[in-house]
Amino acid sequence: MPVTAPYDAPGIFRFLAARAVAGVEAADLTRPEDLRYARTLTLPGGPAAVLVSATRNRNRNRSWSLWVRLHLASAADQGPALAALRVLFDADADPAETDGLLATDPALAPLVQSTPGIRIPGTVDPHELVVRALVGQQISVAAARTHLGRLAGALGTPYSPPGRPPGLPLGPPPRLPPGLTPGPPQGHPPRGRPDEDSLFGSLHRHFPTAAQIASGVPEPVSGERPDPERPLRLPGQAVGAVVGTCRALADGELAVHAAAEPEVLRRELLARPRIGPWTAAYVAMRVLRDPDAWLEGDVALVAGAKAAGLLDPDLATRTAHRALAVRAADWSPWRSYAALHLWQLAGRRATMGRDARPPRSAP
Repeated sequence: MPVTAPYDAPGIFRFLAARAVAGVEAADLTRPEDLRYARTLTLPGGPAAVLVSATRNRNRNRSWSLWVRLHLASAADQGPALAALRVLFDADADPAETDGLLATDPALAPLVQSTPGIRIPGTVDPHELVVRALVGQQISVAAARTHLGRLAGALGTPYSPPGRPPGLPLGPPPRLPPGLTPGPPQGHPPRGRPDEDSLFGSLHRHFPTAAQIASGVPEPVSGERPDPERPLRLPGQAVGAVVGTCRALADGELAVHAAAEPEVLRRELLARPRIGPWTAAYVAMRVLRDPDAWLEGDVALVAGAKAAGLLDPDLATRTAHRALAVRAADWSPWRSYAALHLWQLAGRRATMGRDARPPRSAP
């Protein structure tokens, strides 16, 4: 699956792995030079599973090759499967213009230098992404993953692979520039190994459709104690918002798809209960591939901005959000990519402490 270098494979694989829903998705990041992500899909010809491997190319700085293995019910689904994965992995982005503009900001320049070619994770299913965004509001990524795993386990359609085909080369091997050493990551796709098969074997559910959630999640009744075994164990108003939105998606009242008009979709999302500017912007970022979405009120963005030296660490929360929004105007039309840089820095700071920030480049 061709991508334009530089490509931040570790960043996008970490993002997807952290949010992987048990049974629907699986990831293996134990080898830094060989990353894997797998998930189930529903394609026109039937159920499917896909596995994407990223291998770092030898002698080529910042260069990764992405390989795909497909378990398909119909050979005709190869095109739709690859198209969905190109969206999910932001494979068609050209990093030169994005990195060039963001690097003009002295505070972002070190982040761009240390992580060139950052990518925005897309989605293979717009309705699924809306549900993920609604469930994940105001809770941690880990908590959202737990809720979504329970939901998928209770309502998702079971998946059974049609067989275990070997790895499939998707086109001829690329021509190598002079001086590069041929090897498996460049000339051939990774061979099927037990760890790849085990990732496929861990997939046993499809993410539930909007109709399955609308009919399968009981709405809370005021004054009644909720069922402890209910498939979605969020507060009552949050459950009602998820069910109501899924009903609107299933009925066609709410149209969320990649070709939607951005302002129309934003307006329709904001008109729904418990959907605010953050959720509308997050859906635009990942469904519409909006490169300039800004996630108002995102605490991780503020944390990353403070770590990058963009904001005074002692600024009050509301003041910090306002100041960051003003500064972010300079990053337009690539604010979505700037947000990914700040999210990554916030995540590194949370796990590594102050050493997470790259050294500031000379002006």
